[in-house]
Amino acid sequence: MSTGTTFGAYGGRYVPETLVPALDELESAWRELAADESFHAEIDALLSTYAGRPTPLTRVERFAPDTRMYLKREDLLHTGAHKLNNALGQAVVAQRLGKRRIVAETGAGQHGVATATVCARFGLECVVYMGSEDMRRQAPNVERMKLLGARVEPVEFGTRTLKEATSEAIRDWIANVDTTYYLIGSCVGPSPYPELVRELQRVIGREARAQILAVEGRLPDAVVACVGGGSNAIGIFSDFADEDGQILDAHSISAGLDYPGVGPEHAQLRDSGRAEYVTATDDEALAAFHRLCETEGIVPALESSHALARALELDDRLVLVCLSGRGDKDLGEVLAR
Repeated sequence: MSTGTTFGAYGGRYVPETLVPALDELESAWRELAADESFHAEIDALLSTYAGRPTPLTRVERFAPDTRMYLKREDLLHTGAHKLNNALGQAVVAQRLGKRRIVAETGAGQHGVATATVCARFGLECVVYMGSEDMRRQAPNVERMKLLGARVEPVEFGTRTLKEATSEAIRDWIANVDTTYYLIGSCVGPSPYPELVRELQRVIGREARAQILAVEGRLPDAVVACVGGGSNAIGIFSDFADEDGQILDAHSISAGLDYPGVGPEHAQLRDSGRAEYVTATDDEALAAFHRLCETEGIVPALESSHALARALELDDRLVLVCLSGRGDKDLGEVLAR
């Protein structure tokens, strides 16, 4: 057990002793890289020339006629979701640590696709653990990962979803810690992962803040995002965590939101009153999904649909919603309802 970085009463580390040296190595490397201009320049170049940043803001007047609502379009990023921001950055970290084998976990499949994508880009071995129930729900993403050269390992115990996939990925990491980098998919896990992922996803908030000021001349009344582990939310919140506050929500018809944990920084934000965490039902998320499709010609991920459902209630305000990904992967689940 080691302390690590904490967020108020939350965070730190509670891990098997075999992982402490690897985490210490990562912590030390991250401190150096965070201050290394060449590291940031490499990430910025990859985000621009490979990922397709910056992503735009889109005003959705027909979707939300009673609200000045803008979507931060992470669905337009290469691979179709915000996960690539984090995967690209951690792949560069892994390379600088000399690790050529990557393991990852995935629920909705978007982090698995992003990890497989960057491993293909950098020539790294890729193993993705995924619960068999999530593999059923997210079959298109499973096929994408395989096409990109990843080995997708089904997890058949427990609920056969993200929780068990995470456990299996960590077991693999413990067994192969000398050669393997664990590319975690959200702002969770032992220190320094929550901080590292937050900083890699912070590009969403930096862009969105500048963009909303450019079009509206002021900051939004509310910033809304879905939360599973919480990486898209902490990314967009990071540059709005001032006097203006924000609202986000979580629930789960979605394979990406049924993880029974959340990043420690979100717990701190809740306790401080900076953020409010509310829920949306499956039916509400599905209704918002269909409404955005039919009024704006945008197919959102089911994860983002939860945020959209709550954002619709914020009448007569300037609202910024993080559209964390596109909904191609969810069509089978939606059409089966």
